[in-house]
Amino acid sequence: MNKWQQYLEEARRSKKKKPSRKSGAGLEKSLKFFLDTGPQKKGGWPGGKKRPSFRRKKFNDISAPPGAAGGLEEEVDPESFEKQSSLDPHFWEGTELKPKIARRLQKIVDDFIEGLNIEMTMEDLRFTGSLANYNWSKYSDIDLHIVVDFSKIDEDVDIVKGFFDSARMRWNDLHDIMIYGHEVEIYVENAGEVHRTSGLYSITKKEWMVEPTPDAIDFDFVSARKKADAIQTQFNLIQKFSENKPEAALKSIERLKKKIRKMRLAGLTSQEQEYSAENIAFKILRREETLDKLNDMKYDTYDKILSLRLE
Repeated sequence: MNKWQQYLEEARRSKKKKPSRKSGAGLEKSLKFFLDTGPQKKGGWPGGKKRPSFRRKKFNDISAPPGAAGGLEEEVDPESFEKQSSLDPHFWEGTELKPKIARRLQKIVDDFIEGLNIEMTMEDLRFTGSLANYNWSKYSDIDLHIVVDFSKIDEDVDIVKGFFDSARMRWNDLHDIMIYGHEVEIYVENAGEVHRTSGLYSITKKEWMVEPTPDAIDFDFVSARKKADAIQTQFNLIQKFSENKPEAALKSIERLKKKIRKMRLAGLTSQEQEYSAENIAFKILRREETLDKLNDMKYDTYDKILSLRLE
């Protein structure tokens, strides 16, 4: 039985059961074989007991949000969000993606797909994000979107999405592939999914689907910083009582994560899209690793709730 069939059977069994955090943990455990094998394997869960940390490796590794105990008191530089006069010349020749870059990105995706051991057809490979726009900086990731028709794999597209999400999260965690100083991030999106961006390039078709223009960029960094600071303040407050009140902390963490998702969605669906204060605030939180720390705190808190200790 291949990894996809294993995942499919376990996911369907889990959906028949009453949803709970415990059943979700069981599904995660059942994915161990899928997550820890394949041509890209670079590590694994030691002894099958330790959950991998999906913390992203970044240039500005800040140990705590600004103002928090133990932090480096480091702020995101507003200039890192300023628009550039041209697309990154390491990747683009004018507005054309350099063939060497295209071949390397295609190779990376081909290896990723090979490791999935699932029958699928990639409809398109797209390059997006700030490196496909005029707001690139040293912090930018290489955002690769693999477009697949989920319904051609299984009629339950939610299960298919879960499979791909688990696969790409694990791949991104295991690998630290850098191209000219920028980390490669893989996503798998369903065909027909609305992609709100002002810069979207099809590597498969060798053409822009949405060609960016430098005139469209106008950042409100002050508002973005305020929004990010408000989220970081809430994070710090939750952190203070997470040790003694884990149940309450877990609920607060989920509410905060939902708030962050809504904030970013509001920004991406606004007229400013990725240049909105909401999306810039999200990027600030990601660069300062508040998002990673929030996820880590969620897992740690959940573990405390289910643990039994000797009196």
